[in-house]
Amino acid sequence: MNRRDLVKAISAHTGVETRQVDETLRGFTEVITAVVSKGEPVSISGFAKFAKVERAARMGRNPATGEPIKIKASKKARITPMKAFKDAVMSPGQAPKLARGVWPLEAPKAVAKKAPARKAAAPRSTTTRATGRTTSRTAKKAPARKAPARRR
Repeated sequence: MNRRDLVKAISAHTGVETRQVDETLRGFTEVITAVVSKGEPVSISGFAKFAKVERAARMGRNPATGEPIKIKASKKARITPMKAFKDAVMSPGQAPKLARGVWPLEAPKAVAKKAPARKAAAPRSTTTRATGRTTSRTAKKAPARKAPARRR
């Protein structure tokens, strides 16, 4: 699901106009990004916690040579799912129910898009061996067997 699909699904589920949902979603992401970038965590109960984590400098090892190397300090974004979200994902029976037609999105009947034509796959020639197995001619053949030695 991309942003456009999310906006359409929220609009269909709540009955709010698509443009308003898009503006709200854009504002939501901007506020969370700005607050977390300043170092303040944002927690949405039942959904997720967004935080900026600072990692201290430390010593590590090069796995190829085994020599010690210094890993410099860094800052990372961390998003932690909350318990209610994890429970709903792990057991779909606990997930909220969506209105009919919210997801998967149904295309309006008047503006239904035609599915793009598929390219035909290149024909593969196959042969049936005496053992009944079907093999492709593009498969690599086994090397020829040596003939048994002749008796004199």
